[in-house]
Amino acid sequence: MKDHIERMIRVDQAGEFGATRIYAGQLAVMGDRAPHSGEIAAMARQEDEHHDAFNALMAERGVRPTALHPFWNVAGYALGAATALIGPKAAMACTAAVETEIDNHYSRQLDALQEADEEPELQGMIEKFREEEREHHDAAIAAGAEETPGYPLLSAAIRLGCRAAIRISERV
Repeated sequence: MKDHIERMIRVDQAGEFGATRIYAGQLAVMGDRAPHSGEIAAMARQEDEHHDAFNALMAERGVRPTALHPFWNVAGYALGAATALIGPKAAMACTAAVETEIDNHYSRQLDALQEADEEPELQGMIEKFREEEREHHDAAIAAGAEETPGYPLLSAAIRLGCRAAIRISERV
């Protein structure tokens, strides 16, 4: 099970890093005066906290990061910037799509950890972060994410990319 736990930590750290880069790209385009930029900045701060927590856990347990870190750096930033260029609601559509997949991902991890009755510290971290990611999703929906032109297609594409990133980062 140790290898499975290391994969969980590795992919979660990579995902939280990707989220910080998405928000960095959005804020670079939107600045601090665009609609919802304050909300995005607050979400970015939480993602930084999540990323820092997983970095500490990786160091404590000697878990290697994904080899794709440089790619996620660029890909996350590009996704954030691209959606922000479409407009503030598209930036929120990106958040809603990403957080939907992260909620599903964290829920699967929690189910596995609870079934095995192990890793209470990791369970607590994931549960707390999942709730915060759900808040990000709900805020994005409230901010008009679903009003983005082409929302179903944009959301589906981003969600597919997230699922692929999760699978790849678990292993590489």
